[in-house]
Amino acid sequence: MKHIFGTTSKDDELQRNERFVMMTESPVRQLVMKMAIPTVISMLVIAMYNIIDAFFVGHISTEATAGVGVSFAYMTFINAIGFFFGHGSGNYISTALGAKKYDDAEKMAATGFISSMTIGTIAAVVGLCLLSPLSRMMGATPDVLESANDYLLFILIGTPFMMSSLTLNNQLRLQGNARYAMVGITTGAILNIFLDAFLIYGLDMGVMGASLATCISQMVGWLILLLGTERSGNVHIRFRNFTPTLRSYVDIFNGGAPSLMRHVFVCVSTIMLNRYAAFYAAPGTEASAIAAFAIVSRVMMFAFSIILGLGQGFQPVCGFNYGAGLHERVRKSFIFTTQLATIILMVVSITFAVFAPDIVRFFRSEDSELIKIGTEVLLWQCLSFPLIGVSTVTNMMYQTTRKTLVATVLSMGRQGIFFIPTIMILPLFLGLQGVEMTQAVADAMTFLLALPFAIKETLDVRP
Repeated sequence: MKHIFGTTSKDDELQRNERFVMMTESPVRQLVMKMAIPTVISMLVIAMYNIIDAFFVGHISTEATAGVGVSFAYMTFINAIGFFFGHGSGNYISTALGAKKYDDAEKMAATGFISSMTIGTIAAVVGLCLLSPLSRMMGATPDVLESANDYLLFILIGTPFMMSSLTLNNQLRLQGNARYAMVGITTGAILNIFLDAFLIYGLDMGVMGASLATCISQMVGWLILLLGTERSGNVHIRFRNFTPTLRSYVDIFNGGAPSLMRHVFVCVSTIMLNRYAAFYAAPGTEASAIAAFAIVSRVMMFAFSIILGLGQGFQPVCGFNYGAGLHERVRKSFIFTTQLATIILMVVSITFAVFAPDIVRFFRSEDSELIKIGTEVLLWQCLSFPLIGVSTVTNMMYQTTRKTLVATVLSMGRQGIFFIPTIMILPLFLGLQGVEMTQAVADAMTFLLALPFAIKETLDVRP
C-alpha cells in the first residue's frame, strides 16, 4: 500500500542503496559487462526477430520485402520518439539516482512515459487517416504501395505501445535494471517470431500477418515492462508524478535530443535511400533495389545491435558515476567499451564480407538482381563498419553526461550530416553504385568527426 500513497518502502531504499554501491564501487570492466550482457541479449533477440521477419516476408515476394523496407522509415519515427523520451528521462533518472534524488527520478519517469504514450496515440490516429499518402511519402512505388499499406496498418495501431515501450525499456536500463528491461523486450520479440510463422503462413495473412504479429508482441512486451516498474528498487510510474513543466521537458531534451536527431535522420535517410535506389535502378528492377537495401539494413542492424547493447550497458555505469562525481571510473569504462566494440566490429565485418552473397541469398534466392545489388551494398558497408564503434560509444558518452550540443552533432553525423549530401552527390557520378557506397562513406566521415572527442574524453573527463 505504501506505493499507492506515494511513500518509499524500506525494500526500495535498501535495494537502491545496494545498487548505488554496486554501480559506484564494483570493478569497472566487470560492471560494464554485467550491465551489457542483458542488453546485448535483448538487442540480439530483437535483431534476430528482424532477420526472421525479413526471411518470412522475403519468401512472399520481392514487392513484399520492398514494402516492409519502405515501412522501416515509419518504424524509425517510432524509435525517434520512444528513444527521445526514454534516453531523455532515463539519463536524468540515472544521474538523479547517482545523486540520490529519488523524488526527482520518479517525477521524470512518469513524465517521460506518459508523454511518449500521448504522442504515440496522436501519431497513430493521423497515420491511419493518411495511410496511402504516408506510404508514398516514404518512397513506395506503385507496385510496392499495397504491401507497404498492409504492413503499416497494424504498426500504426500499435504505435502508442511501441513508443512508450521503448521509453520504459530505457528508463529501466538506465537505472541499472538491465535484466528486467531485457525480459520485457525479448519476450515480445520471441513471441513475434512465433506469431510471424502462424499469421503469415498458418492464416495466410501475408505482409499484414507480419504487421499484426509485431503489434501483438509489442503490446505484450509493453505490459511486462510496465509491471517491471512496480518491482522493489525500481523507479515507479505514478500518474500523480506526471509533471509536464517546461523545466522537465528541457531536462528530457538535454538527455534525449541526440537520440531524437539520430533517429529523425535515420527516417529521412531511409526515405532518401528508397527513392534513390528506385531512381537509379535499371528499369523494371526498382522493387529489387529497394528490397536489397532493406535486407542489408536488417543484416547490418543485427551486427550493430551487439554494439548498441554494449553501449547501453556502458551508459548506466557512466551515468551513475558521473552523477556521483567519480570521473575516473567514467573514463575507464569509456576506454574499455570503445576497445571491445571495435574488436567485435572487425570480426563481424570480415565474416560478413566473406559470406556476403550467401547472406543476401538467404532472404530471397529467387531474385538474382536483388542478390547482386545486396551483395555489393553489404561489401561496401563492411569496409567502414569497424569504425562506428568509436563514434557510437563517444556519442553515448556525451549524451549520458548531458553534453547535449556535442552529442547531438555526433548523433546527426552517420545518417544526416554526411549521409544526405553523400547520397545526393555520389550517384550523379556513379549511378546506383554511388547509392551503394553512401553509408560506408558516411560512416568513415562520422568516425573522423568523433575521433577528437573520443581522444579528449580518454585524456580528460572533467565536467
